[in-house]
Amino acid sequence: MTRPGRWFHTAEPRADAARQLFFFPHAGGSAAFYRHWAALLPGVEVRVVQLPGRGERHAEPPYRRAEPLVEALHEAIEAELDDRPYAFFGHSLGALLGYRLAVALAVAGGTGPALLGASGWAPERFRPVDALLPLPDGEFAAAIRRFGVLPAEAGTDPELVALILPAVRADLALVADYREDGARVGCPVAAYGGRSDPTLEPGGLAEWASRTPSFLGASEFPGGHFYLTEHALAVATDFARHFQRLSPERNFDTDRKAGR
Repeated sequence: MTRPGRWFHTAEPRADAARQLFFFPHAGGSAAFYRHWAALLPGVEVRVVQLPGRGERHAEPPYRRAEPLVEALHEAIEAELDDRPYAFFGHSLGALLGYRLAVALAVAGGTGPALLGASGWAPERFRPVDALLPLPDGEFAAAIRRFGVLPAEAGTDPELVALILPAVRADLALVADYREDGARVGCPVAAYGGRSDPTLEPGGLAEWASRTPSFLGASEFPGGHFYLTEHALAVATDFARHFQRLSPERNFDTDRKAGR
């Protein structure tokens, strides 16, 4: 039996940072793709989730159902939390996972995130992926490229594409397995997306308003499903502004000056 690997990676450990951010990657994505976010968020310790089936966890079978994965993440994250305010940010599949984990934490009665950032996905407004799953690898790769959900890091290298296809298939099976129940989170939500994202219905990000006691709005940027690659700084800056306002007991500038 393969021993489970680490769930959370930290490019720049900052145990004395004022806040923690847990980042959930897109379908087929690995922790490595989002490590640069640590440099975009001063005063925040960025923890990126590494799901089974990719990176150093490639030998572990990937999850194909949402509920067991959220349960595993719930157990894993409880060991990572301390007395610092924390937030979730997820892109695509990661937004789904961050959302359901925030719901699970609220149901369990624990201290939930101060903020949920949801990028490239919204409840009930993500176009179905079921028809893609039965396709053979060649057709599947072409279809997810057209659909806009082939991870950006795959590029056009056929060997690299073939390497990540099992994880993408599993992740899209997980999305197809997901069933909406209208659950609400207990924290504010800020939504982000690409104006030309083919995976979202027009106006889909507004759906988040019905899932939170405080919807902070939807910010759209030029680009498709992976708009975040080009607009990471703008998104991180906006998200940090919300995060700082929602956890005012520690200030980014004060933290840096005090060396905390």
